[in-house]
Amino acid sequence: MQIDEKEFFTQATLKICGSLEIEKALHQCFLYVRKFLPAVQMGFHIYHRNAGIVETIALATVKSGAISSMKIQLSIKGRKQVEEQRSVRVRLIDRLGDDPVTGPVANKLGASDLSAIVMDLVLERTMLGVFSVFNNGKEKFTQEHINLLSPLSKPCAIALTNSLRYRELKSLKDLLTDDNRYLQDELRRISGEDVIGADLGLKNVMEMVRQVAPLESPVLLLGQTGTGKEVIASAIHNSSLRKDGPFIRVNCGAIPATLLDSELFGYEKGAFTGAVAQKRGRIERAHGGTLFLDEIGELTPEAQIRLLRVLQEKEIDRVGSTQTIRVNIRIIAATHKNLEKMMAAKQFRADLFFRIRVFPIEIPPLKKRREDIPALVHHFIEKKSKEMKRIHVPIPAPGAIERLKEYHWPGNIRELENAVERSLILDQGNLLYFKDIGIFQKDKARLQVISTNKLSIESFELDMVMAKHIKHILDSCNGRVEGSRGAAKILNIHPSTLRKRMKKLKIPFGRKS
Repeated sequence: MQIDEKEFFTQATLKICGSLEIEKALHQCFLYVRKFLPAVQMGFHIYHRNAGIVETIALATVKSGAISSMKIQLSIKGRKQVEEQRSVRVRLIDRLGDDPVTGPVANKLGASDLSAIVMDLVLERTMLGVFSVFNNGKEKFTQEHINLLSPLSKPCAIALTNSLRYRELKSLKDLLTDDNRYLQDELRRISGEDVIGADLGLKNVMEMVRQVAPLESPVLLLGQTGTGKEVIASAIHNSSLRKDGPFIRVNCGAIPATLLDSELFGYEKGAFTGAVAQKRGRIERAHGGTLFLDEIGELTPEAQIRLLRVLQEKEIDRVGSTQTIRVNIRIIAATHKNLEKMMAAKQFRADLFFRIRVFPIEIPPLKKRREDIPALVHHFIEKKSKEMKRIHVPIPAPGAIERLKEYHWPGNIRELENAVERSLILDQGNLLYFKDIGIFQKDKARLQVISTNKLSIESFELDMVMAKHIKHILDSCNGRVEGSRGAAKILNIHPSTLRKRMKKLKIPFGRKS
């Protein structure tokens, strides 16, 4: 049978390089090659030098091609032959079972009595693996067969390396997807699937969340600093159709104006000094998910214009790029500022304001939802106890919750969380007393009472006035001179100075008192 070697090489190359899934490409190539050679099986094999192991990664027969991961440990003689005898890249082995390298592999495949043509696959002086063709056990391979297969060394090497890289990328992609899914689950767990106070102080807020979450409409969260706007934004995202997508948070007030564009929109390599590689911006990273713009009132006028385009056109341009990128995102914005006043003062664009204010949600401060304080306190105690690795989780002391509910909480939930953490540090037992809550307010009230007391005429002498004032302060501090709750702190003088003055005025202190 006359064979056109060029046509054979062309067709065999197209088959072996026709798919990144090496088992499919190998099967197609085998079906073509067996028309010209007495072949019964083809395979790709890799040698792991450090372990001395031959791994068969793909096999093809008449029926199909299949991925394999059959690993065979070579003998010392076999390892020496693989590592030292590299002068002949294409070899004919009359009986596979007699060769120290192919013998163990052939025995595993039940092909010890067969002969084979074996080709080393080398690319850029790097040994990648081996390509093997087994005969049918009836007809022998000839030199013509070897000459026919030898030119396929390079195409087979390229096909093998492309397939290995494809497998690696696919594996890394699967790992990345799994890690991303795990990270999203962890973020949901940390932020909490359930919003504390959803059935009490935040009942109206959560009803609005349930109404808007399944939609694509922009949401504007309004409220004082520390009221939990990010928690509400996360609840909207987790209840939406985008819950499996990313939730990207941007604190507009924390990013310098000079870096805002590159952080939001990304940049191309070489766009400016220091741009050594391409970087995706946070808007692009939020593709398919939700972009949470915290403190949107801090955006610069230039950034407001570009953000408006994102809302209108769903497009962005990286810094230094002329290519427009389409993005599919949902915007949730939050601010503690009065955007209407800023708009009147020309500090915030009216068109952007009306774009983001489709569905505003007002989040009440903590002093207007005091019924949520007990649940919040217990939540923060458990959370902070885990962070501090405390074996026993303490509970609030009797009367502590009532005192916390009476406090006006100017710092809202964030201040409450800090108060819990501070009490966990100070109180090492099983009870948390929250001793510092309200202490400064009481001191202030006592001072106001002291200042309004009418001094009698006989006490107009300076030393007597000073002595009376110090005594009043000592009484309010339960006789304590120094410390954060001592008289010296309230009088704003050094404790040793106060003691000297008390000695001079004959005011007893310490054990004498």
